[in-house]
Amino acid sequence: MPVKIKLGLSLVVVLVAAIAAYYQHVLGHDRIQYVVAFLGFFMIFAMWLFPEVKREETAGGIRRDGGAR
Repeated sequence: MPVKIKLGLSLVVVLVAAIAAYYQHVLGHDRIQYVVAFLGFFMIFAMWLFPEVKREETAGGIRRDGGAR
């Protein structure tokens, strides 16, 4: 995934997690707001840490050239 898309997605996740954590705080759910904040951080961390899956020509012994034989 290109870096520009990762940065944009990271920004969206930060905004959604911050809004959700604040909303949980307003409702009085103190523990849940920390869970939401941690999950937002973890999602961003995992997206940057783990590489994207690269598929080869064959997957499971089946050629992926698009032609039916």
